[in-house]
Amino acid sequence: MSGWPDQPVIYEINTAVWLGELSRAAGRPITLADVPAAAWQAVTPAGVDAVWLMGVWERSTTGLALANARTGLRASFHAALPDLRPQDVSGSPYCVRRYVVADQFGGDEALATARAQLASRGVRLVLDHVPNHVAPDHPWVTDHPEYFIRGDVDDYAENPEHWLAISEHIFARGRDPYFPPWPDVAQLDAFSPALRAATTVTLAGIAARCDGIRCDMAMLMTNDVFARTWGREAPEREFWPEVVAGLRDQDAGTVLIAEAYWDMEWTLQQQGFAFCYDKRLYDRLVSRNVEGVRAHLRADPDYQAGLVRFLENQDEPRLAATLPPDAARAAAVVIATLPGATLWHEGQFEGRTVRPPVFLARRPDEQPDHDLAVWYRRLLATVRDHRIRLGEWFLLDTEGWPDNQSHRSLLAWEWIEINGSRHVVVVNFSDAPAQGRVALDWQPRPWRFTDLLGGEVYDRDLTAEGLFVSLPPWGFHVLSAM
Repeated sequence: MSGWPDQPVIYEINTAVWLGELSRAAGRPITLADVPAAAWQAVTPAGVDAVWLMGVWERSTTGLALANARTGLRASFHAALPDLRPQDVSGSPYCVRRYVVADQFGGDEALATARAQLASRGVRLVLDHVPNHVAPDHPWVTDHPEYFIRGDVDDYAENPEHWLAISEHIFARGRDPYFPPWPDVAQLDAFSPALRAATTVTLAGIAARCDGIRCDMAMLMTNDVFARTWGREAPEREFWPEVVAGLRDQDAGTVLIAEAYWDMEWTLQQQGFAFCYDKRLYDRLVSRNVEGVRAHLRADPDYQAGLVRFLENQDEPRLAATLPPDAARAAAVVIATLPGATLWHEGQFEGRTVRPPVFLARRPDEQPDHDLAVWYRRLLATVRDHRIRLGEWFLLDTEGWPDNQSHRSLLAWEWIEINGSRHVVVVNFSDAPAQGRVALDWQPRPWRFTDLLGGEVYDRDLTAEGLFVSLPPWGFHVLSAM
């Protein structure tokens, strides 16, 4: 398959949940090797460039036992799945025992079949890597204790919630600096040269089986964060540049995607990641902060081109449970038409409201919103078919009148291709009507604007005052101009 597009569209699937539902529908176990063609078609709608099979690796039974001992965690399972059964709890996909595909998913050969199925549809495969920690029964724990943050018996006796006693060693539980440790994982040492070399080997092994790697909580391994978290003196060289350089010696094409928080996207882009999560935009969209969204979009376009825009994923609440339906659609138009990668979560198109914890292999039955699913698929197909995100992107200013400042609720941008094709997107990101003029530095002549989602046609004679728009609450235009 040819290289990645500059601005890929990624569709995330919870592998355990998805295969479980396919198995129950078929009345027999379904692995990645025998997913029906119709199921692949359903998760690769027009406009999707890559599928992220979240959670394919072998999970830890030891980690599951540690997690199950936490009352609060068990309560979250029951909250998401009231009829919870013991077999529904499969363990965390981020408590990795080995980077081999789990037997219940068909093993590595089944993954190869799945990758070929996706490639036949022109779709790439994304898999996970967890750099910060591993399961307590990962082979490294016994074979390479030097890869880990270790303590002593006094550390364990003083605070057993922060430490794991395994064989003759005391290992730190994995954590980030702002929350208590995760109960089911052992903390790797980002400053260990041996660990860095082993991570390169691990990444290369994953890269051989996919087209893109999503690195979990990637910012935890940067020198500054790791030093602050663990009170350690940082080495001269950063973790990611060293590891990525080693990977590139073996694999030049696999795209690296960073789960990133705390405004560290630019840092991680500079350290080797093609794309980083845009959590700041997510927060501003779901809080309906239109001024914050506009300010965010004033960042350098080259930086924005390396961001992953999303409205939900396996860690965030379902969009349908977060925003009213009209607001959710407006936010989706924003995400779908901005520069950068976009990430869509399986179930989002159908309006699911329950996000099960990643430990669960089953989710509750919910009635799908078929009309919403059709709308989402049309949105993605429209963006692709009309080449909306090609060319140069420009954020547009809006203006109003002294007695009408509703234009402040309007978000607007344009895409201009080298061949002259032009698209304009305007979104009223508020629950009140909005009017204004969108500043377009175009030739002042008659133009015809076609709304690619609504079908309306507008003939407008552009002047220096710009393009007049009037939109209902949460309304939007996706316009082609000629």
